[in-house]
Amino acid sequence: MNESNGKPRALVVGAGIAGIATAARLARRGWQVKVVEKNEKSGGRCGQMVIDGYRFDTGATLFLMPELYAETSAALGERMEDHLDLHRIDPTYQLVFQDDTQFHLTSNMHALMAQVEAVEPGAFERLLHYLGEGRRHYELALPNLINRGFYSLPEFINPRMLALFLRLKATTLHSAYAGRFFRTRKLQMAFTFQDMYMGLSPYQAPAVYSLMQATELTDGLYYPAGGMYTIAERLTGIAENLGVEFVYNAPVEQIQVEGKRASGVLLADGRALSAEVVVANADLGYVYRHLLPDDGTADRIDRKEYGCATVMFYWGLDRQYPQLAPHNLLFAGDYRRSFEDVFGKATMPTEPNFYMHAPARLDPTAAPPGCDSLYLAVPVGHMNEDAPQDWPAIQARARQYILRRLAGLGMADLESHIKVEVGLVPPDWKRRYNLTRGSAHGLSHRLTQMAYFRPANRHRCYHNLYFVGASTHPGTGVPTVLVSARLASERILAETGA
Repeated sequence: MNESNGKPRALVVGAGIAGIATAARLARRGWQVKVVEKNEKSGGRCGQMVIDGYRFDTGATLFLMPELYAETSAALGERMEDHLDLHRIDPTYQLVFQDDTQFHLTSNMHALMAQVEAVEPGAFERLLHYLGEGRRHYELALPNLINRGFYSLPEFINPRMLALFLRLKATTLHSAYAGRFFRTRKLQMAFTFQDMYMGLSPYQAPAVYSLMQATELTDGLYYPAGGMYTIAERLTGIAENLGVEFVYNAPVEQIQVEGKRASGVLLADGRALSAEVVVANADLGYVYRHLLPDDGTADRIDRKEYGCATVMFYWGLDRQYPQLAPHNLLFAGDYRRSFEDVFGKATMPTEPNFYMHAPARLDPTAAPPGCDSLYLAVPVGHMNEDAPQDWPAIQARARQYILRRLAGLGMADLESHIKVEVGLVPPDWKRRYNLTRGSAHGLSHRLTQMAYFRPANRHRCYHNLYFVGASTHPGTGVPTVLVSARLASERILAETGA
């Protein structure tokens, strides 16, 4: 205990979304909490850049599963609606196939039916069944898999859970599952591509992830005014109001241990901070490899499979193009091969899929009047230390391919209108956020790395050292790391009795 005020103390390493939420939850329960962050502001990968009036979210751009945000707000004594001005987006996506034909995903079932039937006559009824099954997967997975912790093997391997996994089609590949409903490649692509947001290939992902398509179309896809970074800003403000102290530009050199306990952290500038509990929100592989004594865990984690990485471009244009929607996905010609190149060869496909976000259509403050802020993400293989990639060449190739594809949509002059440009490749992500292999998604979400098989949220030897974030259960994504914060906070409170 802190002798000065009697409050239990916690140190949180990393001010990502999960770290902020954990700090706020503990402070709400009377803890004295300090968050140390290596960068100049909070948010982690859910960051923001503002350059010459152009505003860019640097990480997440999709607001899904609002009930998980609402639960966090309620646990902190707040209402989500008082902090986030949410706007539902419909159509959710503009999909552009290799032949430049378009498909708009929408919750308007009449409009969706017309598009589906034009691509594959008779498929709309099967789509309704697919979405219904996806919704069922969501309603089963949320309480039984996502929203609960698994702290022993019998909690995960038992008749009830085995039955659940069968109902969730967990042993069926998503691509094969979608093929049961849709014969045409275009519809298969349209209703599996969201696996990329989990750092997965639909040819490797379990069919349970059909819940992503279902929740987007039934519960909606939203945009918070000001961008996704608003979530980090508001959450940080709530935490500060609860008494959390944030220390920025303070990289951690070491998590200090004494016997079987973590005693605090040593900062790069030589300062030592002590606490009764330490919570690591930094990249899990980095924590075990660089901040803790070597006990073999870092090697075990390193042998696990990581999600893909991304080559990113942030372009500020001096004009807008009506061809673009808020969320755009441009597909490769050979959908399957594009994933094989990313996940099998750890490179960028010759013809990659890529995603574009154009927020000024939703929020005019994202760019100067009449201008545009474009966010472009190209999935690529993560960094390979055994066969290092030529990232400048990959980045240049990605840029050329994007411009060529957009020219086919009537934007041949786009390059001449780029007034602000920032490009990031996996080594940049690794340097800024200490991401193992530059993987933006952390550990992969394959079946063998889910739930109990994902690294635990408490250290096996230092029982007052906890972990939150993308590589712990339940996994990557802003709403799911909020769940990791809740699970860790509840475990801390239960195990400390504080």
